[in-house]
Amino acid sequence: MRPPPAPAAVQHDIEQFLYFEAQLQDERRYVEWLELMAEDVHYWAPTLTTRTKRERKFEVALPTEVAHFDDNLQHLQMRIDRLGTGQAWSEEPQSRTRHLITNVIVHAQAENGEHKVLSNFLLYRRRGETNPPDVFAGCRVDVLRPGGPAGWLIASRRIELDQTLILAKNLSIFF
Repeated sequence: MRPPPAPAAVQHDIEQFLYFEAQLQDERRYVEWLELMAEDVHYWAPTLTTRTKRERKFEVALPTEVAHFDDNLQHLQMRIDRLGTGQAWSEEPQSRTRHLITNVIVHAQAENGEHKVLSNFLLYRRRGETNPPDVFAGCRVDVLRPGGPAGWLIASRRIELDQTLILAKNLSIFF
């Protein structure tokens, strides 16, 4: 059953927030990007396995199972701080990224002012001159709450990559 949609003005505002967030990432403005996170943020990407139709409910790993990354605000801060040291060899030279966000569905507001937001993404990454580009596709399930410098804070983000096998040499970027 389709959940009730958010009002059009809220839909538009949240879409603009997500596009702004993508712009910060693509411009490598990670310190500003981190300000969009709630203090209790849960930012994670569960693994995905290929399953038969009858086992499809086990396709995405549970929160207690292995994940590509499972970060809180302090972990995100450490990752961003490391990028600034020059010692993050997986990002020397830094990646050039392009985040494309689409199919944004904003659920009606919860009692506490938060919105559940589903979106699809395509993330293109290029490192150096000779490395082949990486392309990631998938969906994100966000919980956004009012606040922060851009009007919303990301309280949680679950990134579900469509790839079961990631051929990229690292996952040192943000989704």
